[in-house]
Amino acid sequence: MITDTKYPRETARDYALRMLKENILSLELKPGTAISENELSAALKISRTPLREAIVELAKAYLIEIYPQKGSFISLIDPKMVEEARFLRRITDTAVIETACDEITDEGIALLEDNVALQEYYLSKGMTDKIFELDNQFHKSIYVVAKKDIIYEIHSTLMIHFDRVRNLSVETVKDFKVVGDHRAMLEAIKNKDKKTAVELVNKHLGRYQIDEKEIRSHRPEYFKA
Repeated sequence: MITDTKYPRETARDYALRMLKENILSLELKPGTAISENELSAALKISRTPLREAIVELAKAYLIEIYPQKGSFISLIDPKMVEEARFLRRITDTAVIETACDEITDEGIALLEDNVALQEYYLSKGMTDKIFELDNQFHKSIYVVAKKDIIYEIHSTLMIHFDRVRNLSVETVKDFKVVGDHRAMLEAIKNKDKKTAVELVNKHLGRYQIDEKEIRSHRPEYFKA
């Protein structure tokens, strides 16, 4: 269980929700894993009540399954939920990157440039475990420079269905073409080239469909039949 410092004004419920989401997304809490409320509440140093509230919230997003008398389990990866999340991501990401082309500032370019440069550095050094985290930060930063960061936060929970597969792609298929995708997307934004930017987003998000069979062959136990 990966834990982080609780924010000063963060409620125990919100802290539990944030930590559960991060651990589900990173696959630290693996699909199909039984949830021990005692262990989680001890790890997070909170009572079981806010933890249960967070579990119920994630159950509404189909990321946790609750079975009366049996317990709660991290949901298996459901291809239907993955595709719906990817569909929503494609609709919003293409619109947002177009807006970013209009709204980008020197400060925004620097933010994205620093992120991509770090990805390229870690890739060159073989430190690929850092890339997935930077990948998420890169996409969030595009929403920030487009002044659509609230939209990003609103749909971030649903996106975990898709992001778990993206994480698996990095872990099992070793597909690091995403770094080149990000560099190309940044250049399109800098050039205010909306057409190319949208094409790159569609290509980038389509990589899951290319990798799905191989991902499943490596981790069939993570997927719903």
